[in-house]
Amino acid sequence: MSNTTKGVLFALIATLLWSVNMVIASGIKGHIPPIGLAFWRWTIACIVLAPFAIKNTIKNFKIIKIHIRYLTITAVLGITIFNTLIYFAGKTTSAVNLSLIAISIPLFIVVLSRIIFKEKVSRLKIVGIGTIITGVLVLISKGSVAALLQINFTIGDVLMLVACFFFAYYTILVRKKPAELSPKVFLFSVFIIGTTLLFPFYMYEHLYYKKVIFDTKTVLVTTYVGVCASLISFYLWNEAIRLIGTSKTALIYYLIPVFSGILAYFFLNQAILLTQIISMGIIISGLLITNKK
Repeated sequence: MSNTTKGVLFALIATLLWSVNMVIASGIKGHIPPIGLAFWRWTIACIVLAPFAIKNTIKNFKIIKIHIRYLTITAVLGITIFNTLIYFAGKTTSAVNLSLIAISIPLFIVVLSRIIFKEKVSRLKIVGIGTIITGVLVLISKGSVAALLQINFTIGDVLMLVACFFFAYYTILVRKKPAELSPKVFLFSVFIIGTTLLFPFYMYEHLYYKKVIFDTKTVLVTTYVGVCASLISFYLWNEAIRLIGTSKTALIYYLIPVFSGILAYFFLNQAILLTQIISMGIIISGLLITNKK
């Protein structure tokens, strides 16, 4: 299997795992406070990864100290802030708006890659990106221009936009990972730093706002997001960036609404509409165009 095939496969699996996470999130709104969910998500990811990474992390501690500023910035953007902002955004805006604003992540990544790494954006890629965005808009609006015009934006939408920019920058920073740090050590270091920085905010929420109730639903949800939507998906996403670059990896993120629609059909009994099938076809066509050489 070539590096390109591996990279695309890794990005697809990461995107699928995040899509499952979105379907789960629609069923737990208000059940778990946002910072609590973020904190326990990453705590579980740290605990599960620890047996595989802690020995090498201790061995590479001097290298980690040398790159601590880079690791801290990466952790703050990708771990401490990104998902926490999404959970806050979900309290004051609709899933439709969140999906609409999520379009900006690959766009931010392509623009930042152009600025930082001087990656060329060909006309074909621009056409492909335009096609993908059209497909996403058709999916969100169910083919109605009037529906798009009637969307109202709230503070949650602003938070989501900021979260998207932070994740885009996290993706860019991953590409600059020090070669001396193995993927496991890098991931474990970032997880530990990000979770530690999240802890004071979790304690404030726990003491003054709302406590996390560890019932069956909470345990199942935090376990899934901690292991699958955090540890596995972030590892695969980071490896995809290493293998195929930031821009190509970013474009696969557009498949989230496609995967989410299919998963919602099977697990939430939500019907798949004709406009959804058309939009899925448009999105996939756009991805094929952008990856043409």
